[in-house]
Formats: sequence, structure tokens, C-alpha cells
Amino acid sequence: MTTATLSKHSVFWGYIALTKPRIIVLLVFTALGGMFLATKGAPGLQLTALVLGGGAMAAGGANALNHYLDRDIDERMRRTQNRPVVMGSVQPNHALIFGIVLNMVAFAVLSSMVNVLSAVLTLSATLFYIFVYTKGLKRTTPHNIVIGGAAGAIPPMVGWVAVTGEMGLPALYLFAIVFFWTPPHFWALALILKDDYHSAGVPMLPVVAGVEQTKRSIFLYSLLLLALTLMFFTTRAVGWTYFGGAAALGLAFVYFSWRLMRRPGIESAKFTYLFSLAYLGALFLVIIVDSVI
Repeated sequence: MTTATLSKHSVFWGYIALTKPRIIVLLVFTALGGMFLATKGAPGLQLTALVLGGGAMAAGGANALNHYLDRDIDERMRRTQNRPVVMGSVQPNHALIFGIVLNMVAFAVLSSMVNVLSAVLTLSATLFYIFVYTKGLKRTTPHNIVIGGAAGAIPPMVGWVAVTGEMGLPALYLFAIVFFWTPPHFWALALILKDDYHSAGVPMLPVVAGVEQTKRSIFLYSLLLLALTLMFFTTRAVGWTYFGGAAALGLAFVYFSWRLMRRPGIESAKFTYLFSLAYLGALFLVIIVDSVI
């Protein structure tokens, strides 16, 4: 490859990295779960493509804006020093414009081809993530992820609203499930990155309250999450397949959180973090299967 070709290649993958594709996959999968639940079966392919495509663009745009706003923090953390804005493969102002444009296109697609409520909810997730979490909470309080997690909990609501055109109790439960899943998931990661966050001046819970308190908080939230997912069954929006799957997954999450709390240091933190990712994906897969059955 020529130098120019390598440069273009770097810029292209820089823009891809701005969107944080792995995070997008999980977010749109929760939206898909909301669509299946609302449909009580498989939603139409065209509607699914519009909702997942619009949601992916909005989430990618929000992530690009996060890269722009957090570039000073990213430069001081080992985990994020290779991000495109820090490395210079994408200029900060270009990342800003890219994020705004993606959200404008997502809003236009969803409002014109799905419904206005789904577009408003999607845009609200981006605005909350950027202005409430990234700008307002992340650098000021150890409770940042508890409140800021609301942004990531909106996609399953969007999936429900895209099908039904209105809000409903099942959609609120889906929101609550992701909302209460976010703190133990992110705190497990924060345990691993405690020194990074400390050096960057970000008051994540392990930095402010210590390792042991963080582990206890993860365990408490895993119990709350188990209770919430089982309570969802009482709405009759989900069936016995969901109940069995949610119970098994929730008990496993509680066990691994308890094991993390009981063991010294953070030796189980990485496994707990990775299991939490698998947990959410598996739970929404169970919702999809239950809806089809």
C-alpha cells in the first residue's frame, strides 16, 4: 500500500472505531428484543431494518460525540490512548460533526419511516448520554453510571414503541432491567480500570468508595436485578420460557457477584464483567424466544 492508501485506511477505520461497534451490537439487540416482545413474534423485516439501522446510527453518533468530549480523559488512560481522536486519525471537529450528522439522519429516518415517538426516544438517549452523563455526571460523582445508565436503557423501549406506537408497562420493565444491569456491569469493569480512572481524575465508585464497597454494591444490584426480572413475569407480557431463563441467568449473576465479593482483591472482576455482557445478551435472547413461542 502507498502512504496515501494507508492514511485513508487509517481514517476509515478511525471513523468506524468512533462508533464503538461492539457496544452498538448489544444496544440494537435489546431494541430487537423489545420489537419481538411487542409483536409477540417476529417483527417485519423492513421495520426491523429501519429501527435497528436508525438505532445503530444514533448510538454510533452518540459514541462519536463521547470521543470528542472525553478526548482529554482518553489521552490519560491506557485503555483509551489508542482511540482515533487521541491518535489523530480523526480530527476532533470531524468527530463532532460526524456524531451530530449521524443523529440527524437517525432522527429523520425514524420519524419519517417508523414513528415520531421512537425518533424522540432515540434522540433523547443521545442527549442524555452526552449532556447528563458525559458532561454533567462522569467527572463529578461516583454515581455517574447509576444515573447515566438510563441512556443505554432506552433502546428496548424504542423497539417496543416502533411496533406499538405508544409506551406500555412492558417497555418500562425493559428499560428498568437494562437500567439496573448497567451499574454492576460497569462497576466490574471499573474495578479492573481503577488505577486508570484515578490517574484520569474520574470519580468512579472504586476510586472514591474503594474496592470492597464496590464489590458489595455489585452484589446488591445483582439481587435487585434478579428480583426485577422475575417481577416482569407477573405482568403476563412474558411466559414461562422467559421466567425459567431469567431465573437461571439471574441466579448465576448473583452467584458470580457473591464470589467476587467474597474473594480477595479483584481477581474475579474480569470474569464478572464478561459474564454481565453475556447475561444481558442471553436475557434478551430468552425474551425473543419466549415471544416467538
